[in-house]
Amino acid sequence: MLRLAVDLAILTVRENALQTLVIARGKEPFLGQLALPGGFLRDGEGLRDAAVRELSEETGLDGRNLHLEQLGTYGEPDRDPRGRVVSVAYLAVAPDLPVPEAGSDAASAAWVPIAEASGWLAFDHDEILTAAVEHARTRLEFTTLATAFCGPAFTIGDLRNVYEVVWGRPLDPRNFSRKVLSSSGFIEATGQRRVPPLGRPAALYRRGTQRTLNPPILRSSTAQS
Repeated sequence: MLRLAVDLAILTVRENALQTLVIARGKEPFLGQLALPGGFLRDGEGLRDAAVRELSEETGLDGRNLHLEQLGTYGEPDRDPRGRVVSVAYLAVAPDLPVPEAGSDAASAAWVPIAEASGWLAFDHDEILTAAVEHARTRLEFTTLATAFCGPAFTIGDLRNVYEVVWGRPLDPRNFSRKVLSSSGFIEATGQRRVPPLGRPAALYRRGTQRTLNPPILRSSTAQS
């Protein structure tokens, strides 16, 4: 019998690294192995609702306000030893979130750097995570997704750090600032400033009204000079 599931690749920037949320499985198959959060759909349940529910049940995090988008469908016949399972994978993006609490069939839950999670995940979750990271990198070029990694108010330096961490490369600050400010609707000034213990105050911004970048901010045109 064919069963339908959802899996979540949840990305955030923590401790200046791109991290993902993983669980240690508390049940067979793959008992004790790391995996992405996820589970089977219930009768009458929508895909997005199932993704939000599984996130809450397995990690204690509220996914209702996260950026959540479908990533792809995974349905190789041997992807799950329990039988034929097709999974709809979701990419979730959030600012630095609290440490998750394990629940349901998860023995534990934690944020881990992408490099530490890759290659160790159960099922085909390595493939899903790789696709999620590359999808996020591309979306940063053409959409305002980077602001979903930030809190309600952020500096251009904060935003640049998101790009640097997700892309894994340093960017030229002046070039980046110019591109951000010239992209209409990307960010909006709050009229406030962040005053650090040392250094100059920095203007604070919030997410703008646009969801696509015009012009885009391409990886090839923002490198550190």
